Amino acid sequence: MTIFFQVVLPVIIVFIAGFILQKFLHLEIKSLSTVALYIMLPCLVFETFYQAEFNNAYLMMLLFSILLLFLILLINKIAAKVMKFDTSVESGMILSTAFMNAGNYGAPIVLFAFGEEGFVYSVSFMVLQQIVMNFFGVYYAAKGSAGIRMAIATVLKMPPTYAVAVALIMKFSSISIPENLMSSVSLVGNATIPTVMILLGMQLANITVKHLEWGRISYSATLRLVGSPLIAWGLTALLPMSDLMANVLIISAAMPSAATTTMYAVQFDSKPDLVSSITLITTLLSIITIPIVLNILT
Repeated sequence: MTIFFQVVLPVIIVFIAGFILQKFLHLEIKSLSTVALYIMLPCLVFETFYQAEFNNAYLMMLLFSILLLFLILLINKIAAKVMKFDTSVESGMILSTAFMNAGNYGAPIVLFAFGEEGFVYSVSFMVLQQIVMNFFGVYYAAKGSAGIRMAIATVLKMPPTYAVAVALIMKFSSISIPENLMSSVSLVGNATIPTVMILLGMQLANITVKHLEWGRISYSATLRLVGSPLIAWGLTALLPMSDLMANVLIISAAMPSAATTTMYAVQFDSKPDLVSSITLITTLLSIITIPIVLNILT
C-alpha cells in the first residue's frame, strides 16, 4: 500500500481534479490540449533530447518499442482470426491494446517512482510512442492506402517531432543555448506533465459508455494491463539495458489504453464505443494493476 499512497495516489488525485472540473464546468478541451501539444510538450521534449547523453540504451529503447508493437499486433491478429472479429472490431482492439498512455499517465508515475533519471527515459519513450501511435494508430483506424498517407501527415504535423529534430541538430552541432533562453524553455516544459495529467482527467469525463461488451473489454484489458508488461519484461530481459531503463519501459508498457485512440476511433468509425469503454475500464483497473507492477519492480 505504501507504493499506492506515495506514487499512484498523487497522480490519481490530479486526474480526479481534471475529471471533476470538466463534469461541472464543461470546458472546451481542445484549446488547452493545443497549448500543451504546440508549446509545452515541444519545450519538454527539446530540453530532454538536448541534454540527453545518447548511447546504446536509446537504440535498445527503439528496438523495444518496435518489438512490443509487433508482438501485440500479432496477438491481436491471431485473436481476430480465432474470435472471427470483423475489420472494424480488429482495428478497435488494436487501438485499445497496442498503444499505451505513456505520456500523461506513464510519465508522472515514472517521475514519482524512479525520480528525474527515470523521467528522462520516460519522456524519450513517450515521444517515441507518440510517433508510433500517430502513425500506426491512424493507419489501423483508417485501414488502407489512405491510412498510410494520413498517418505520415499526422506525424509531420506533430510539434514534438520537430522539437526532437531541432534538439538533435543543435546538440550534435555543438550549438550552445543562452542560459536565460534555456530557463524559459525549462519553465514552460516543467508545466507540461501537470497540464496533461489534468487533461487526461478532463478527457475521461467526456467519455460516454452506452454499451459494455464485456467479452471484448476483458480480452483488451487483460492484454493491455497484464500481457503488455509481461511481454515488456521478456524483451527487457533479452535486450541489453540498465535496470532503471528496463523498469521504466516495463511500467510504461503497463499503462492503460491511450486516450488519443478514442479520438481516432471516432474519426474513422473503428468501434468508438468499444474503444472508449476499454480506455475507461483500463484506466480504472490500472489503479490496482500499476501498484502491483511497481511492487514487483521495486
